[in-house]
Amino acid sequence: MNIDLKPMLRGEITRLPIDFPIEPEAPYGVSFDGDVRVFGEITNQGGYMRLTATAEIPYSGVCARCLCEVSGVYTMPFERTVVTEGTLTEEQEEDNVDEYVILQNGMLDIDDSVREALILTFPMRLLCDEDCPGLCPKCGKPLRDGACGCSTKEIDPRWAVLASIKFDEDGDGGEKE
Repeated sequence: MNIDLKPMLRGEITRLPIDFPIEPEAPYGVSFDGDVRVFGEITNQGGYMRLTATAEIPYSGVCARCLCEVSGVYTMPFERTVVTEGTLTEEQEEDNVDEYVILQNGMLDIDDSVREALILTFPMRLLCDEDCPGLCPKCGKPLRDGACGCSTKEIDPRWAVLASIKFDEDGDGGEKE
């Protein structure tokens, strides 16, 4: 969405509220249940323009540990300094890409910046709970429902051969001299 900042550049206003949707790109394994809602304001304080916004998106997916359904609303703060085109050198733009948005001909388009920030900050793995115990590695039962009854004793297969050795009462493996 293009935001017209010409009245702010002319000094007619010092604050411009914003509230608009952006069509998102969902990460793999996640579905976004609607558009990203971006709301906040752009302020001008003596030639220094600052965009302060919040982006919200409802999402759904599966827990990375127990595979149960997970849904919620992801909230991301989004703050940038607004600069006019030609103010920064190419090197400054590349080095500080996360600090600035560029105003072109009095119009500001932040859609791509918000999408990029959303992809970079969205969790790589969804969890139903931070302490989710996951699934039983033997039977696959979700451990959040309680213990499954599977044996927790694991014998390392590298040492399994030693379990077949029978020792006599002297503890010498049955060898006689």
